[in-house]
Amino acid sequence: MPLTTHQHLYADLTGLLPAALAARLQDTDAGVRRIALAELADEEDPDHLPVLVAATRDADAQVRLEAAERLATWEAPSAVEALADRLADPDAQVRAAAAQSLTALKAPAAGRPLLPLVEHADAFVRASALRALRELRLPDAFTPALQRLRDLDAVVRREAVGVLGWLRRVEALDALAHLASTDDDAEVRRAATGALGYADSRSVLPALLQALRDEAWQVREEAAATLGKLRFTDAAPALVASLGDAYWQVALRAARALGRSLARAPQDDAVHALAALLTRPIANLRKEAALALGEIGSKDAVPALLVAEQDGDPEVRKSVRLALTQIASLALEQAS
Repeated sequence: MPLTTHQHLYADLTGLLPAALAARLQDTDAGVRRIALAELADEEDPDHLPVLVAATRDADAQVRLEAAERLATWEAPSAVEALADRLADPDAQVRAAAAQSLTALKAPAAGRPLLPLVEHADAFVRASALRALRELRLPDAFTPALQRLRDLDAVVRREAVGVLGWLRRVEALDALAHLASTDDDAEVRRAATGALGYADSRSVLPALLQALRDEAWQVREEAAATLGKLRFTDAAPALVASLGDAYWQVALRAARALGRSLARAPQDDAVHALAALLTRPIANLRKEAALALGEIGSKDAVPALLVAEQDGDPEVRKSVRLALTQIASLALEQAS
């Protein structure tokens, strides 16, 4: 809806307000109107919602900004529609505030007015609508989000991946796997790789193994984390190779994934490679390696863990003690 002057904007709404407040909302000074609007919003009175909605069309950007921020706590259709309208505001701050307020929506039905915006001509509007729809898990958002995986704008594609990841529909797996392997934007590949974590299908394994070799270390890290969630035991050789990644963040995720994937099912190569990490300079990596060795439960890890009991980092020592306890408990269980 178009912006309008304060003289006309609030004229039909003054009956909802005390006279003094109504007068301030029609003041020629935009600063006075903004402060009056903030005071009104603090009351959180549903009867005042039409005033807040009207303020999103105030000719002054700072008043619109205040209104857009204050509407974050409302899920009434009129509030959602007003915020959706401001996604195309001429002022960048107002657009950003409207987009942020829409992410506060909690009720799936509240997202319905956003569905048409997924096809909007402006990429910011498309991306913002998808971002707001993401955690709502609105079933009707599935098809529009799936179509936006082919959007020319990388941010839109990334937000579409987010929607599909929350909806967790098996029909999206092939498209997400394809995106994880082929998209020219690293952030899109990373998001798609992470979204595959809901899969209950081995069909995504080739894409995840390819992502584990991606040129961007953030994608490799995400691939290792996702493989840890899915616990595919035959991904262990690739994860072992990732323990030597130039980025310790990737190695850490690979260690964690090996611990989960090979719990009580040790593979010699994995145990030896994890034990070697106990001497790496990054404390968090040593800690994760110890925890993984404890989950795997192989007695072959005990000598290296006994040495690591003298580690200079208390968190690493704690993890080592836990790992030794887990290995001993498993040995007793297997002997009984």
